[in-house]
Parts: sequence; structure tokens; C-alpha cells
Amino acid sequence: MKIKFLVLTFVAALFAVSLQAEDYVLSTENTSLVVSVTKGGKPVYQYYGPKISDADVNGLFASRVNFSGDAYPAFGLNSSGEKAIAVEMPDGSMSLDLETTAMERTTDKNGQLLVITMKDKVYPFVVKQYFKAYNQSDIISTWTEITNEGKKDVKLLQFSSACVPLHRGNNYASHVHGSWGCESYLAEDPIANGQTVLADKEGLRNAWSNNPSVMITMNGQPQENEGEVFGCNLLWSGNYKIKIVAENNSLQVIAGINEETSTYSLSAKETFKTPELAMAYSTEGKGGISRAFHRWARQYALMHGDKVRDILLNSWEGVYMNVNQDVMDQMMGDIAKLGGELFVMDDGWFGDKYPRNDDHTSLGDWMVNKTKLPQGIDGLTASAKKYGIKFGIWIEPEMANTKSELFDNHPEWILQQKNRPIIQGRGGTQVVLDLTNPKVQDYVFSITDKLLTQHPDIAYIKWDCNAPIMNYGSTYLPASKQSEIYIRYHMGLRKVLERIRAKYPNVVLQACASGGGRINYGVLPYFDEFWTSDDTDAYQRLFIQWGDSQFYPAIGMAAHVSASPNHQTGRQVPLKFRFDVAMTGRLGMELQPKSMSDEEREFATRAITSYKEIRPIVQLGDLYRLVSPYDHLPISSLMYATQDRSRAAFFAYRLDYLYNQQVPLVRLTGVDENRNYLIKDLTPQQAGKPCAFDGKVVSGKILKYVGLEVGSVLERPMTSMALELIAQ
Repeated sequence: MKIKFLVLTFVAALFAVSLQAEDYVLSTENTSLVVSVTKGGKPVYQYYGPKISDADVNGLFASRVNFSGDAYPAFGLNSSGEKAIAVEMPDGSMSLDLETTAMERTTDKNGQLLVITMKDKVYPFVVKQYFKAYNQSDIISTWTEITNEGKKDVKLLQFSSACVPLHRGNNYASHVHGSWGCESYLAEDPIANGQTVLADKEGLRNAWSNNPSVMITMNGQPQENEGEVFGCNLLWSGNYKIKIVAENNSLQVIAGINEETSTYSLSAKETFKTPELAMAYSTEGKGGISRAFHRWARQYALMHGDKVRDILLNSWEGVYMNVNQDVMDQMMGDIAKLGGELFVMDDGWFGDKYPRNDDHTSLGDWMVNKTKLPQGIDGLTASAKKYGIKFGIWIEPEMANTKSELFDNHPEWILQQKNRPIIQGRGGTQVVLDLTNPKVQDYVFSITDKLLTQHPDIAYIKWDCNAPIMNYGSTYLPASKQSEIYIRYHMGLRKVLERIRAKYPNVVLQACASGGGRINYGVLPYFDEFWTSDDTDAYQRLFIQWGDSQFYPAIGMAAHVSASPNHQTGRQVPLKFRFDVAMTGRLGMELQPKSMSDEEREFATRAITSYKEIRPIVQLGDLYRLVSPYDHLPISSLMYATQDRSRAAFFAYRLDYLYNQQVPLVRLTGVDENRNYLIKDLTPQQAGKPCAFDGKVVSGKILKYVGLEVGSVLERPMTSMALELIAQ
């Protein structure tokens, strides 16, 4: 296929001027970024695309491509157009005139770095722009460090991480959006002239309305396996803004912390670091971007990304807050018999003066409710040992209820505003702790610290966050810093998580935020996985998990088999379909096992055994999305393959049914066309009665270019298949 290079540019530099610049090439395994820098000038993007050598750089200028935009435009002398940074100096001046004073190539433990130092020509103000090419990946990131070298405060009015110019063509944007229960829905739209803004202002959970990520095609509608695509993801857990600015002949992506209601006062000698913007470029369509981010995430952006995850049972939908010693013991015994490896006790286990029987009380009081659990947590870990499984527990440490001992003793520890009534969230009493306050940070750390110190057998913690920032005010911060709460809260959260990880590096942490509210790479480096959605309906999860897979790997995606009818939607879904959907992520269960029939238990045991066989492929392999549920076809399908393509796991689902309906062939793009594959049915409805594909040996060429006629097997709605392919 003819490759059109994606060129990133700025129209002020011309051919002759470019020859005077020093050109820096940062390369990954398959891509290169070229930045031109002149001392006394401004850094300029020259190229981002398929990998090139230093010798190829002169060809960029010989091609006489026009350049349009510096790499970090500042508001000041030239105030028109979009900017990455804007400040107010102590004397009221809002101008910045940055010039490059130094360039350095270096490395750290994760990759190669280019550091460009820029200083204002008049004021003691410094910006360092970083570019990083990660080792053994196709991700390049960029961010800045902004330093006030003066003696008085400087106001940061805008402080983006990056401004990336792209080639203007027939561009489309792909991103995921949603709300509670329907997170991460995929939207793909042409980019019209003007501005497209993806943003969040919730304060704590930034992945509901729009995930902090986007893919942009260079010329044409988004395709899974073809076409040039740019993808980026902002590694930040708080309010963000990604702005796509399109004109007839130019396209820019400006990404960073959302500066609205977040003016940051940069103190004398203080340095502010913006979040990284991770970027990838693909000539293999959206799938290439996804695979690049998944590989990078498992190595750099997800805790324990190289270790397969346990199969667990979570107690929430099984008993909700009605936990007690006997029921927890029963559920542990049942999941162990089914082949599970971990049990997680969810909400409802704590509270002394205010017992946690509903969502009105007790957040902040992390002591065991002895009425429910007379043997305490030690009794639960003893049960887990008895059944040969691990034990985990739910907490929501960033929150309190106004009906709690914590609030009784420390009402000043919550976010609040002087002379304003306290707005309360979930249950009518929930409030947010003020993590800008170091004392509160110590307290939040102590919650996890005490649990894990007193009960070292706890192997897993589900860390929830069920509220946005309310009552925007801090009793700790001075008046001049109140506008920084949205930012300083996440700085405080990061300090807490860093302390936890330093002391407890091996415990498994799940990031939950009323479902999928924290699916972002701002927190995931401290967590092993994320709770994908409170909606566990397998049919709807096809859409949600498809959206998450655009940037986030299966190993981090908690996917649970729940009861039927589903508790959120009321939909009745066969158990096989529920398992076949959950097996495309980190498999778990979210029900009361004793309510299952003997037939369901027998099937669940076989399915869990089969998942263990393909778990390394799903959790550590490459994803190939084959037929999208968003295409309104009768089926949906995807597959995972090892990087050497010696093994693969294939999934297909029948979504719709009309008599004599046309069902497309599914072409398995993730196989090696030069190999033959033995097909194995992983989850036959009845033991010993596999589907028609089982036992067949088919060449990779046929699988890739002809495909499987899954409609001949999936003849009714809510039927599905899970197959393993083994190279012969």
C-alpha cells in the first residue's frame, strides 16, 4: 500500500531557514519524530510517521513541504491563533517571548529523551520541553516543565502539555464518551473546520463524559486495519481538555490540564510539570494504534502489566451490603469449587458507631463491623486459606459521609466553602476529603496501610470513588491557592498512591469510580486494572469493552459474569454468552454462586478451566478487532494473538436475528498466513458437543482472506463462540 507520510509542521520556517536548524530524530521500533531546533529560535515539528533514518531528514526539506507552527506556541508578542501556554507576570504583562537556549539528547531507564530549554527574553521564566521515545514500544510522549525563576508569583493561565500540528486532509476523530452504566461508547465523526473540544470538569473521575484520548485519521474514514492514524492519550487523572483546531489548510491538537477555573499561581523558584501526552502513529489503521498503546501500557503504564490476573468473584451483585461471616465463607467456597482464585468482599463490611448498612453512613470509618463479621478480617482470610484462594476487600478512602465518626471528629477535612451549605452526594450524605491537605493525605494512606499491615494476607484492594468534586473550597489552602484545588487534589492523590506502592508493591489494586470513571493513564500506573462499568449486562458490555479497547489493554479490563436477568438492564442473557464476553478481558464473576443451577455450575467450571488456557493470549497478546458491534451487523467479533502468532483466541457473538439474514464472513487478521491452525471450541454449551469448527485444521491464508462462516453456527441471537487456534 502506498504510504503517505504524516507531516507535522509550522508555516513560519522555510526551506533555507530549515537548513540552519539542528534536526533531532527520535525513533521507536516503527515510527520517527523529527524536531528542528535553532538556538535563539523556537522548536518546530518537522515529521511524525513511519520510521526514517537521519539520512532521510534532508529529504523532508528537499520535498519543500510548508511548515506551520512551533512546537509550544506562547501567547504574547503574537497573540492570534491557538496557544499552548499563557501567563500573567507579576507586573501584569501577559506576554511571553520564548527562545531556545539549550538542547540535550539523553536517556532514562525507559527510553531516549530530547530536552529543549526555552527562556523568556525579558522575564526570569523558563520552559523545558521534553520528548521521549519509549524503549521497545511505538509510543512517543511530550510534556513541559515550567519554572518561575523570579522572586514573585507568576499566574499560569494556560499550561497545555503539547500542541501537535497534523496534516489537514479528510480527517475523522474517533473517541469514546458516555455516562454511568454506558461508559466508553465509540463515536467517529469527520473533523469540520472550527474547533472540536473533548473535556472534563468532574474533578475526580475524568473518563465518563469523554475519555482523555483520541484517534485522528489522516485521510478518510476510520478503518481497523488500514490507513494512517494519529492517536494520543493524556496521562492525567483530573480535569483535562483536548482541543482539535481545524482550518482549511491546518490541523492542531492541543492537549493538557483543563485550565478553566484552574488558574495556577507559580511561586518563586517553583517548577510545574504538565502531564505527558503519549502519542502513536499507525499505517495499520486504528488497530495499529491500539496495539501500540496496549504493548506500551503493559510495560510502562499499568502495574504488574506482565503478570496474568486472577479469576475472581466479587460480592457486590451477589449480596450487595448484606455481608456477613457465613455468607462470605459460602461464596469463597463456591468460587473455589468453580476454579476461581480470588474472592473480593465489596461494600458493607465496616462502621462501628454508624454501621454501614446502606450508602447513607460510615465512609471514613474503616473499622470492621463486628456484628456482621464477628471474626473480623482475619476470619475472612482464614476462610480464603481454607479454600485455597486469595482474599480482597473494597474501600473508598477519598470519601466520607457526614454521618460518620470521621466527620464528627474532623469536619475541616472535607472540601467545603465558607458561608455555603455543604452539597452532599450519594446517599444524601457523601462528601469528598480534601487531599490538598497533607494531614488528609496521611489519613488516606493510613487506611490502606493499616489494612495491609494488620492483615498481610489481603491480596487485592478495590479502590472506589463515587463522587465528583463538590463544595469547591479548601480550609487548608490559602485564598490565593483556591483556584488550584482541581490540580492539587490529584497531586495529593498521587503522593498517597506513591506511598502505597513503595510499601506494598505486590498488592493488586483496582481503580473503580462508580464504574469506569477512572479509566485513564493518570492513575493506572499505580493500579493493576480498572472496573470497566457498573453495567454488567454482557450484551451492553460488548459495546463498552470495545470502546475501552481503543487505548486500554484486556489485562486491565475487569469483565464479570453476572446474573440473568441482569440487575442493571433486566436483559436475559445465556450464561455461555456472558462468559464468552467476559473472557475477552480479565475474567471474573459478580453474582451469588449458590443461586446457579447444577447445569450452570458445570458450564462455569468448564469455561473457567478453558479461560486459564487462553489467559496469557488474551491478557498479554495483541488485539485484532474484526467486526464491530457499532456497525449494526448481525454479529460482532474480535481476536487476540501472541506476538509470534503461534496461538490465538477468537470470539464471535450473534447480536441480531432475521430469518435468512445475511451474516458476513469473519476474516481473522491476527493469524500468520503461512501457518496452519488447529481449531478448538473452548466453551461448548454441552460437554463433549463442540461446534462444527472444533478439530478442523485450516491454513492461515484461508482464515485471513476467506474467514469463518460463523453464521452457520450462531443461528440465534445471544449465541456466541470462543475458539482457540493453535499453530501446527
